[in-house]
Amino acid sequence: MFDLPTLTIEQQREYRKFRKWLLKDGFIMMQESIYTKLVLNGNSVKLVMDKIKLNKTKKGIIQVLVLSEKEFNSIEFITGETTSNVLSSLKRVVII
Repeated sequence: MFDLPTLTIEQQREYRKFRKWLLKDGFIMMQESIYTKLVLNGNSVKLVMDKIKLNKTKKGIIQVLVLSEKEFNSIEFITGETTSNVLSSLKRVVII
């Protein structure tokens, strides 16, 4: 999770650079300013933390919350009306 300032052009540049790095390193945006990454064990967590520290911005807050797979699976998503353009079909080929 992060909260980075974007008041100046330099801060906006750092924000974009950090966000692009997250995506390149395999993070997935879960919500605005909240990114997740699945890692296998504690050693992998340490490596990811070290990478985040290397790529941090000059200003702003970056917070890391480590959850076990069981804890992550217990997250409950509560949403309003959802829309989807995904077609659901049992057919192997869908002709549009």
